[in-house]
Amino acid sequence: MDNSLHTSSSSGPVDPSVAGLMEGEQTFESVTEHLASIVLRQDKHKLPWWIMLGIGFILYNLLGLALTKLLLYGVGIWGINQPVGWGWAIINFVWWIGIGHAGTLISAFLLLMRQNWRASINRFAEAMTIFAVACAGIYPIFHTGRPWCAYWLFPYPNILGMWPQWRSPLLWDVFAVSTYASVSILFWFVGLIPDFATLRDRSENMVVKKTYGVLALGWRGASEHWNRYEIASLILAGLSTPLVLSVHSIISFDFSIGIVPGWHATIFPPYFVAGALYAGFAMVIILAVPLRKWYHLEEFITQKHMDWCAKMMLTSGLIVVYGYAMECFYGYLSGNHIEIRMMEFRQFGPYGAAYWFLIICNGVIPQALWIPKVRYSNAALFFISVVVSIGMWLERYVIVVVSLTRDYLPSSWGYFKPTIWDILMYVGTIGQFIFLFFMFVRVMPMINIFEMRELVHKKMGHGHGTHDEEGHDGQLGLATEAAE
Repeated sequence: MDNSLHTSSSSGPVDPSVAGLMEGEQTFESVTEHLASIVLRQDKHKLPWWIMLGIGFILYNLLGLALTKLLLYGVGIWGINQPVGWGWAIINFVWWIGIGHAGTLISAFLLLMRQNWRASINRFAEAMTIFAVACAGIYPIFHTGRPWCAYWLFPYPNILGMWPQWRSPLLWDVFAVSTYASVSILFWFVGLIPDFATLRDRSENMVVKKTYGVLALGWRGASEHWNRYEIASLILAGLSTPLVLSVHSIISFDFSIGIVPGWHATIFPPYFVAGALYAGFAMVIILAVPLRKWYHLEEFITQKHMDWCAKMMLTSGLIVVYGYAMECFYGYLSGNHIEIRMMEFRQFGPYGAAYWFLIICNGVIPQALWIPKVRYSNAALFFISVVVSIGMWLERYVIVVVSLTRDYLPSSWGYFKPTIWDILMYVGTIGQFIFLFFMFVRVMPMINIFEMRELVHKKMGHGHGTHDEEGHDGQLGLATEAAE
């Protein structure tokens, strides 16, 4: 690439939409060098990365231990019983699926809305989505008790004439989550192609160069390539955006179609979607705060990004609090003594502490985000995000366990207590998430290189869709460095 493209001189007014999204005197070369070197240079991964990878690996092995025990002895090792046939497995399934929602929103919806602030966080948010879905998918498969028969859930031709039960919520989850995972992985991979080409062209190791060359699918940064890339991205974004609403709505139907007190409510779909975005943006902040510190990414993930993520978390959190208020309203003013008793049991029964703790975590503490000083404090954001993640897990615990312990008949009443294997499996999936995420940080750019270079282009005053002297569409050959 011509070195004249690496100048920081402006040739026009700066695009106001990129103000505050990149700090410092950045050039095309400085952006590429900083972000690509995190992958290509071993010395960029210091002690914190090794500690997190080690923690993830150890906890990941606990997941293997828990699943081995489960396969040998069955789901009876969990705390599930009559009437609580759904326990931590379903709680954790819904929690992990919710965590992945912010990645889809950032990747797809904000792309369609042409929001430039997504560029710094969309890559690792998409990775977060995929790894969270991978953790979530484990639970329903093993919760059936016969994971080796999981393929029965798909409508495949067979001589037994056996077809899936389409009225089963389990089947809805299979199709919702598999669609969500496949579209998210495809969208994530397509976005990586230009950056794989950048790593291919900058790597000095022949094996690494060949590996990224295969992943880059022959990308050369030609105008035809960019044209096809943008079309594919828009199509996938259009497919992904409805998933933000549909996936968690379908999961909420698992509950709302039941006649269990506390489940049978039409507010569940929007309530669950808002909760998923709430937990998802909390996880984005939890990941962004240490990453920008450890890898010196403060100039790329700026305080403006953190501020907007906090505002998105606050907005979705207010919708969740509204859902809590509506649950109380429906329960106490329904005139149905069973619903009234259900709310009293949630709030003042043996599980009452969990209910009030989730109200504090999800409804009270996050209100500090109204204060600008709090939104611009990374320590405060990290703390509030951890609190929200805990609160969203407790919300699922209250919905699943507390509702099942009190049915219509006193003869069906019971209690739930998790076993060590419930806990080990949950901790193991956290380890799987940590391990996969930090392996991703090691081998792939955690921030979108070519989109950050496009921000440099706009910051220089060229705007979007302009052409350089070589005829490239606003991208300036962002993904290749072959001529350097």
